[in-house]
Amino acid sequence: MISGRAPKGSLVSRAALAAACAVVLLANTNTAPSGLFPGGDARIAADDANWVTTGRSYDEQRFSPLSQIDDSNASRLGLAWYADLNMSRGEEATPLVVDGVMYVSTAWSVVRAFDATNGKPLWTFDPAVPRSQLVNACCDAVNRGVAWWRGRLYVGTLDGRLIAIDARTGKQAWSVQTTPRDLPYTITGAPRVIKGRVIIGNGGAELGARGFVTAYDAMSGRKVWRFYVVPGEPGKPDGEVSDPQMATARETWSGDAWWKQKAGGGNAWDAFAYDPELDLLYIGTGNGSPWNRMARSEGKGDNLYLSSIVAVRPETGEYVWHYQEVPGDEWDYTATQSIVLADLVIDGKKRKVLMQAPKNGFFYILDRETGKVISAEKYVPVNWASKIDLATGRPVENPEARYSELGKPFYGTPSSLGGHNWPPMAFSPRTGLVYIPTQELALPYVSDPAYKKAPLGYNTGNRLGASVPQLTSPLKEAKGYLMAWDPVNQREVWRAPRDTFGNGGILATAGNVVFQGTGTGFFKAVRATDGKELFSLWGQTGILAAPMTYMVRGKQYVAVLAGCGGVYGSACNLYGKDGRHANLDRVLVFALDGRAKLPDAPAAQAMVLDPPAVTANVATIAEGDRQYALRCAVCHGYRAVSTGNQPDLRYSPFIADPDNWRSVVLDGLLANAGMVSFSKVLDHDQAEAIRQYLIAKAQEQRARIKGEKGTKEQKGADEPVMHAS
Repeated sequence: MISGRAPKGSLVSRAALAAACAVVLLANTNTAPSGLFPGGDARIAADDANWVTTGRSYDEQRFSPLSQIDDSNASRLGLAWYADLNMSRGEEATPLVVDGVMYVSTAWSVVRAFDATNGKPLWTFDPAVPRSQLVNACCDAVNRGVAWWRGRLYVGTLDGRLIAIDARTGKQAWSVQTTPRDLPYTITGAPRVIKGRVIIGNGGAELGARGFVTAYDAMSGRKVWRFYVVPGEPGKPDGEVSDPQMATARETWSGDAWWKQKAGGGNAWDAFAYDPELDLLYIGTGNGSPWNRMARSEGKGDNLYLSSIVAVRPETGEYVWHYQEVPGDEWDYTATQSIVLADLVIDGKKRKVLMQAPKNGFFYILDRETGKVISAEKYVPVNWASKIDLATGRPVENPEARYSELGKPFYGTPSSLGGHNWPPMAFSPRTGLVYIPTQELALPYVSDPAYKKAPLGYNTGNRLGASVPQLTSPLKEAKGYLMAWDPVNQREVWRAPRDTFGNGGILATAGNVVFQGTGTGFFKAVRATDGKELFSLWGQTGILAAPMTYMVRGKQYVAVLAGCGGVYGSACNLYGKDGRHANLDRVLVFALDGRAKLPDAPAAQAMVLDPPAVTANVATIAEGDRQYALRCAVCHGYRAVSTGNQPDLRYSPFIADPDNWRSVVLDGLLANAGMVSFSKVLDHDQAEAIRQYLIAKAQEQRARIKGEKGTKEQKGADEPVMHAS
C-alpha cells in the first residue's frame, strides 16, 4: 500500500516556505550545474562539488576530485561547524550535499536538512519508527543514508518502509511498506536511484528472514520489480522476475527447514553499485538464515544465492550473472560489504572490474561484464579456506571449518565480524590503491544441538558467545587498521594501526588525502601514498560512518557523522573505569582554518554496582547463562558485558527484585523504550535464571573491582564477544 500522508510523529522544524527559500538561495552559491535540481542519473554520475549519492557516484569509489584540501595543508584543518543529533545511538550514514544543503539520516531513520556552510537546521523528518522494532534489528537502530533524485530524498526505515520526502520542505511525498510486517525484517542501508527506480534491500537473516531486493518508481512509489535472493516453498513461484533463478537455486538447497522457517537469508542489506555503460546493477547478498547449514539445509549444497554478487538489469530486475564467494555459507561471511567499480590495467589489458573485500578475508577482483573471478587473495589472516581456485572460482576449504557437519566447534578467522564489515572502503584512481578499514578477529563457531527457531530474537542455530576452552584462537590479538591495498598486484602497500577494531569508513580525495574516523573517536587525515598522519581531532565519541566532501562558494568541506553504536559498540569505550561516557552523536564538518570548538565532554556517569546475594544453584545459573546468550546478549553484550549503547545489566537496579525484573522482561514495562516483552520465548523460571546469572556476574565484577581473586570462570569475563551483519 502506498500512502501520501505524513505519518504521525513527523515534524517540520522550519516553515516549509522558509526552507524552500533557503534552498533556492543556497542553490545559486554553489559551483554545481545551474538550476535547483537539475537532472537525476547524469548528475549522480558527473557532479564534483556536491555529494549526490551515498558513494558519491554510481561506481561507489568514494573518491572526490576536489583538491583544495591536500597533503600540503591538511594539517590546517579545523572544525567549521557541528550539529548535535541527540540520538545517543550509532550513526552510520554518509551525508549528502546538493546545492548547499546537507541531508543526513540518523538513528531511527530520522532525516535532517542543514545549511551546509554553517549547520543551520532547515527541517527534520521523523518517520516515527516504533521503538519496539529494535528487537528485530541485529545491530542497533542505525541508518546508513538517504538517496537523492530530482528534488526528492528517499529513506528506508527500520520497520521496513521506503519513504519519499520533498527535499525542499521535508514533507512526505509517498510511503510504501516494503517488507512483511509479521516477520523480523529491517532496513538500515541507503537506497540507490537508477533510471528512476529506487533500489532497496533489507536485513533480517540473523533473526530468520528471506532476502529480496525491490525497485520502486521514484515518482509514484509503485513497485516495479522484486528479486528474491533465496528460494521459497517448492512448487509455489513468487510471481516475480526472479522466479527462473529461484527454480535453479532450489536445486542447491536440501530438505525443507529453511522455507518452513520462512528464512534462508541472503538479505542484501547494504552493497549496491551500477555501471551505466553495461547497464548492470550489482547486488551484494548476505549470509544464510540460520547461519548453521545443518539447521538450514541438512548440511548440504551451495545454497544459492547466499554470499554472492548478483548482476541484474536495473529497469526490469532481469538476471544477468552471479558469482558466489562462499558456497554453503555458515560463518556469516556476507558479500554485503562495499562494491567498488573501476577500470584497471591487468596483465597489460584494461579491464572493467568489480572489487570487493568481503567479510571472508579474500580481496576479489571480478570481470564485471561476465562475473568471472580474475584474482582473489587474502587481505587478512584466513583459516576457513586456503585459497580461491581461479579455475572454478570456488574456495579451497579447510575441512575443519564445517563445524555443523562435523559437530565440532571451529575457531574461525575472520570472525563473523569479518576482515572488513559495513564501513565502506574507497578507491583512488590517482594512486590506484584501495583503502580498507581492516580488522583481525577470531571467534568460535559452535552448533546448538537443541536449536529450534524462536519467534523472538536471534535464530542462528549456533551457541553465540560460547566458551571453547579446548580450542586456541588462531590470532594472538584482535586488531584494527587502515590498509592501502594494491588491487592489480593483490598486495598490501601500507597500514596505519588503530587503537581497536571497529573503525570508520573511508574517503579518498584528489588532494592525496584519505580520511577516516576511529572507534575511539578520532577523525584522521592521512597521506594517500604512504599513510603518514596529517591531521587528527577527537570527536568525543566513536566515529564509524564514512566521511564525504563537498564545495560551496569555492570552499571545500569534509563532513562525517559521529555516534558510537551498531555492531561496534564495544570498540568505542563508552564504559570506562570512571563510569559510563555519553554518546555524543553529531555531524562534524571540517574546513581549512576552521575555528569552531566542541563543548567540553560531560563527565562520565558513575555506575553503582550493588547486586543482591546469589541465591540460585549452579544449574540455575548455567541455564541463565544459556538463556542470556540466546535472548539478551545481542543488545546487552556477551558474557553480560554491555557493548555500549544498551544498559549493562550487571548494574541494573531491576535485578535486585524478582517482581520488578519480571515486569520488564515478561510484562513489557519498558516496551516504549525498545525493551519488549520476551514472554513468547521465556517462562518465569527462565527469566529468573537470567536474573540469577546476572547477579552472579555482578558479584564477580564487584570482586574484580575490589581486587579480590576471581575464579577461573571470571578470567577474561570483561572481554566482549561480538558478531555482526
